[in-house]
Amino acid sequence: MSDNVIHLGSPELHFWLTRSVARAMGVNLSEAMARGELSADGYAALVTRCRQCPHVASCETWLATGAVQRCEALEVCANREVLERLQ
Repeated sequence: MSDNVIHLGSPELHFWLTRSVARAMGVNLSEAMARGELSADGYAALVTRCRQCPHVASCETWLATGAVQRCEALEVCANREVLERLQ
């Protein structure tokens, strides 16, 4: 029997990465929740997917490339589809 272990990154780091990527895309996650477009479970799922992502360094580099608001997330972003829907 093979066990598939998923290693998760730091909850704090990935919480802030998720918020930062959303903000760079012009998405305010708190407002999306207030409008009923994103549930608390949905928010937690965003952070969990980010914690599983192997592209953290690419994400951090993307975020560091400038304060200009972007239209779309990185191709490899685990949350790209959800964040683009919330735009």
